[in-house]
Amino acid sequence: MPALILAAHGTRSTAGEETLSALAETVRRARPGQRVELSYLEISSPLLRDVLPAVRGPVVVVPLLLAGGYHVHIDLPNVIAEHRPDALIAGWLGPHRLLTSVLARKLARAGLRATDAVVLGAAGSSDPAALADVRAAAHQLAVRLARPVTAAFASAGSPSLEEVMERLGSTPAARVAIASYVLAPGFFHDRLAAAGAGLVSDPLGADPDVAALIWHRYDEALRGRRSVPQAARASR
Repeated sequence: MPALILAAHGTRSTAGEETLSALAETVRRARPGQRVELSYLEISSPLLRDVLPAVRGPVVVVPLLLAGGYHVHIDLPNVIAEHRPDALIAGWLGPHRLLTSVLARKLARAGLRATDAVVLGAAGSSDPAALADVRAAAHQLAVRLARPVTAAFASAGSPSLEEVMERLGSTPAARVAIASYVLAPGFFHDRLAAAGAGLVSDPLGADPDVAALIWHRYDEALRGRRSVPQAARASR
């Protein structure tokens, strides 16, 4: 079977790198004997551009990204086109019911109350389609929790985390609970933690359901045989 290469964004957080390494190990344990390599698009090491040529035989690259955007549509395909144009690219992770399950469990462990106002806190993007992915994830969580869930963005995107916190903070007796829609500790989770909510759940992390979703995306790529888009090849 083709090797699985996990392509994360990269982080300056030691805890974030440790969490992603733990996630990679959880993925390996799910399918013993299958080769799994963790790589990063930037900042952290090893970089995807170095890992791709070092792995012999067919490979499937699964982006450890929760929504579409620049890294999914431009950065990642260009790196693959330059270093392993034969690689298959899987879809990004969200939205998906498995992520909804992880979010609901993390909120419950953090002490979610029936009266809490729930916010899905995400990094954000300048890509409207990526923001739509996050809003779809918020809708799925709302259905699971049987209550409204507002998507909010810590960087680019509307509504911003600050706007949502200000609006919900004006509601008497409502405690705000933020579901952290990031994979690992780091800059964006720190932004969520500092927003002033009554509780913030842990990042998605090395949860077995996240690992199961990664293998699901891997299997989808093999069934679809989706290789580097022609636009990326043409930009080389």
